[in-house]
Amino acid sequence: MLNAQRMTLNAKRESGLRSMAAFFALLALILGFSSAAVAQGAAVEQARQAVRDWQAGKYTTDPAQAIGKPLDEQLKILERALAFSPVPGGLEVNLNAPEVAQNPDGTTVVRFPAAVGGQGGNVQVSLRGGEVIGIGWVSDASLIPAWTSSPLAWWSFLGLSLLWLALLFLPGRLRGLWQEGWALVRQYRRLYWGINIGLYGLFVLGSFTAYASPQVALLVQKLVGGALQQVGLGGLLAAGPLEVALIIFFWNFTRGLLLTTALPGMALGIPALLLNGLRYFFFGLALSPALFPAGRYLFHLPTLIIELQAYILVTFGGMVLLSKVLRREGYGAGFRALALTVYLGAFFLVVGAFYESYSLIYLMR
Repeated sequence: MLNAQRMTLNAKRESGLRSMAAFFALLALILGFSSAAVAQGAAVEQARQAVRDWQAGKYTTDPAQAIGKPLDEQLKILERALAFSPVPGGLEVNLNAPEVAQNPDGTTVVRFPAAVGGQGGNVQVSLRGGEVIGIGWVSDASLIPAWTSSPLAWWSFLGLSLLWLALLFLPGRLRGLWQEGWALVRQYRRLYWGINIGLYGLFVLGSFTAYASPQVALLVQKLVGGALQQVGLGGLLAAGPLEVALIIFFWNFTRGLLLTTALPGMALGIPALLLNGLRYFFFGLALSPALFPAGRYLFHLPTLIIELQAYILVTFGGMVLLSKVLRREGYGAGFRALALTVYLGAFFLVVGAFYESYSLIYLMR
């Protein structure tokens, strides 16, 4: 009888303790939500005031002020000018509809709907540790076409890529062009390897320069990141792997391979060589292992090798065009050589796009 009473009392005591524990847990949860809401409200109010100050010219920085200053001061001025972009003319901001996001690095980002000349977008305020570290106008306009967000386009890209790969192993026109392109590489192998050594060498030089001047490298990295955000690539990782692969291929093929390598290459090769020389050096700065954890860099290294090889091939094609013109073989023969390298380079970009998509989403996060 006494044992039964003791068991009943113990059960009541344990029940009471569980109830108290649940109460305090609920109380802590409520207090946590309350403090988070208060902190978020403070961030929004600070961002509102920052936008008003920005429009009043408080954060305006003239990059020309860096001229003649010591390097450290130059970098600070340029970083501030980059972080606080000029207020566009005709800007209209709705400060009553904020959106708040928290980045993994501890940065709080507050976005306010805005418009410039009828073009929609938002004013983005970045806060860290209670300090405003950046403000800028971000347009909703994108250089990435809307059709890239269609599942039909994603699966078509995957299907055509696999079909292209399969046809390279079967007799036919696509395999013939592939073989003709690599025969051209073998014919001009000294030129091909010279361009490889030169351009990859500039990339490596940029990477090592980042160790000597990490502040410069970070500034270049921020500049590249800001440019990608402005053209519509800022939210790339929010998409699925096939969409990311398609967007990467579209951007690299149209902007990298055609417009900034093949098109300059048509002007007898030299412009493409010079342009890619600068590109590879600055890519080396922005993507140096000095700025990334070793593991993340190693996961991204195959992307760099594959995609940069695509541009090397087309740069090589432009120089072959120059060689054929100088040897009086005709511009037409040189243009065909350039077109063959575009074909080879496009395949490298397809492979690079799928690997980069996989590495960004699954390996580097």
